[in-house]
Amino acid sequence: MTRIIAVRGDITEQQVDAIVNAANNAMRGGGGVDGAIHRAGGPEILRECIARFPDGLATGDAGWTTAGDLPARWVIHTVGPNFAAGERDRSLLVSCYRGSLQVADELGVRSVAFPLISAGVYAWPKADAIGAAVETLAAADTAVAEVRIVAFDPATYAQVADAVAAAVAR
Repeated sequence: MTRIIAVRGDITEQQVDAIVNAANNAMRGGGGVDGAIHRAGGPEILRECIARFPDGLATGDAGWTTAGDLPARWVIHTVGPNFAAGERDRSLLVSCYRGSLQVADELGVRSVAFPLISAGVYAWPKADAIGAAVETLAAADTAVAEVRIVAFDPATYAQVADAVAAAVAR
């Protein structure tokens, strides 16, 4: 069974096998979590994104690259739906979590750290972003032993921790 935990902190500092990047379709770096991962991981991540994803990734899809200078071994990139731009199909958000775990299983990952996909600049309503993450991760059929949902700010961390506790209690 996969253990899901809420963590308050910086996803780029997580000591896990893989971290998940909330990427954009172009796969060339960006703002928010994407920018932080590219800055902390160094140019090797971008080089590999260009080589592995010359046409980018579709919304809801996931793929992997090296983690460069990050403490993780891999970065699993996934493209969340942009709620602010009208992409409001929740199944695309759920697909990000499922697809990321599928990639993790292909890589033999035992621990993975997720951000709240689409909850930042893409403006997915935070409560639903948390619900989609926790529900999907809790129901996943995966060999990953530990999943962390990393929240940067205290208020979001409290919401994630409450949702994880409620899911574990079921």
